[in-house]
Amino acid sequence: MSDVTRILNAIKDGDAQATDKLLPLVYEELRRLATHKLHSEPAGQTLQATALVHEAYLRLMGDEASNWNSSGHLFAAAAEAMRRILVENARRKKSQIRGGSYQRQNYDESQVTRGHPQEDLVELDEALKKLAEHNPVAAEVVSLRYFGGLTLEKIAEIKGVTGRTARRYWHYARVWLYREMSRQDS
Repeated sequence: MSDVTRILNAIKDGDAQATDKLLPLVYEELRRLATHKLHSEPAGQTLQATALVHEAYLRLMGDEASNWNSSGHLFAAAAEAMRRILVENARRKKSQIRGGSYQRQNYDESQVTRGHPQEDLVELDEALKKLAEHNPVAAEVVSLRYFGGLTLEKIAEIKGVTGRTARRYWHYARVWLYREMSRQDS
């Protein structure tokens, strides 16, 4: 029986000190495995082999430590842990590329003017034309509400949508128009 298998059996039996003896025995093999995994990663990988080994080892020493039968089983589990760490790292980077650094902000209706806007109708018309290119339904809701004087319930009935959907279009359009018209003023 190898030293690694003996230590794994001791861990199964509940020997708390056996865990401390395991890392020095398997470290070089885990480091070789980590280096191999990192070489197959695309360029620009910021994770180092040492960090990958330590993170994988910490995960391995969690709940599954008592499930290993042999050193082969341990290294298979380590390889799987490293794969998961690399996937998580890649997902984190991908989310940063796709706007992960932006934080969601709640809609604050107090920032939007209530009632009829005080802006020039020509400016409003230009902004509505741009909105119609971007979202024709929202632009039509604004026209029906602002120029037609219809209620959101009536607009919902005309458009064949729920009242909640009509309100969403209305709120979206108001925010969009407010931002567009604010840009024009700048």
